[in-house]
Amino acid sequence: MGELDKVLLNNGNGFSKVHCEPTNQKESNDEQKEDSWFEEELDADLKWSFALNRVLHRGTSEYQDIALLDTKRFGKVLVIDGKMQSAEVDEFIYHESLIHPALLCHSNPKTVFIMGGGEGSAAREALRHKSIDKVVMCDIDQEVVDFCRKHLTANQEAFRNIKLNLVINDAKAELEDRDEKFDIIVGDLADPVEGGPCYQLYTKSFYENILKPKLTDNGVFVTQAGPAGVFTHKEVFSSIYNTIKQVFKYVLAYTAHVPSFADIWGWVIVSKYINLNAFRI
Repeated sequence: MGELDKVLLNNGNGFSKVHCEPTNQKESNDEQKEDSWFEEELDADLKWSFALNRVLHRGTSEYQDIALLDTKRFGKVLVIDGKMQSAEVDEFIYHESLIHPALLCHSNPKTVFIMGGGEGSAAREALRHKSIDKVVMCDIDQEVVDFCRKHLTANQEAFRNIKLNLVINDAKAELEDRDEKFDIIVGDLADPVEGGPCYQLYTKSFYENILKPKLTDNGVFVTQAGPAGVFTHKEVFSSIYNTIKQVFKYVLAYTAHVPSFADIWGWVIVSKYINLNAFRI
């Protein structure tokens, strides 16, 4: 077994298994070459595998395990606790879908608050808008932020931008304690698994009592809402949409296919006063 497998084949560290399979070789070649694969479990009876070139970096924080893999199909891939977070080839689909609709719905967005988003891609996209004066990115995990700032070269310019205010804190507590309001609030968080660290950031109480009062009058809130495919939308997408619908008058859900996620992905965008139906395509 190669060094790559020794790094990731550990059932106790949150990473899925990496296994090797022989590639086709000429019969005269006595020594077979092995390909390594990263394996992510999507369901009890479904796995998603990626052929690897190598493991680029790996680390462990107080909250989670982190790895940066070089895959043959999707380029550099960020993996946290064994789950794909973003891939170099197509992360733009997720992050552009998360950020740009919300900012384009607002007539003149100046301030953005990002809940989560430690890899820096959401901030990168928000900072493309020239009207923006300040982006607050609040992530609970300092190690993840440091890891991504060092290793995700596409986001290093965003991390250096003077308009970015990086805060290491629980997003719920940070938003609640701030006196200011924001034109745009973004939820770039993990899915709301019951008992998980992000669960409280998807509740009706949070939306109604903490988030909504922190939006300016014409403010816009957008959140990632998990898998939204024909067979997967009931996991979290539908419940997130229905929960938000109880709090905000104008709510719009939208989706896009993200190849590295092996599914359709969903987002929900809301406003207190802007009729988002005018933005339907």
